[in-house]
Amino acid sequence: MRVAVRVRPGASRTRVGGSYGDDARLVVAVSARAVDGKATEAVLAAVADALGVRRRAVTLVSGQTSRDKVLDVDASAAGLIDADLAARLRTLLTAP
Repeated sequence: MRVAVRVRPGASRTRVGGSYGDDARLVVAVSARAVDGKATEAVLAAVADALGVRRRAVTLVSGQTSRDKVLDVDASAAGLIDADLAARLRTLLTAP
């Protein structure tokens, strides 16, 4: 499953939830700065944790140096079906 995210690096704490823009990108705030890929790695870990999957199930598809990224979440690697993953994602998108 592909997940579009909007990254807010340098936040006071890591948080996953809410939506950004007309295309409802998932907002991911991470405390890591956008230096040497640290924020991107923190985003991958935060999304994996928020969705309840292992870190290796989440990979970056596009947006290595952008605040807008597209991630691929492998539901089968986590023992989930796409419907379960979609439900978890909807919950995160509607979180404040």
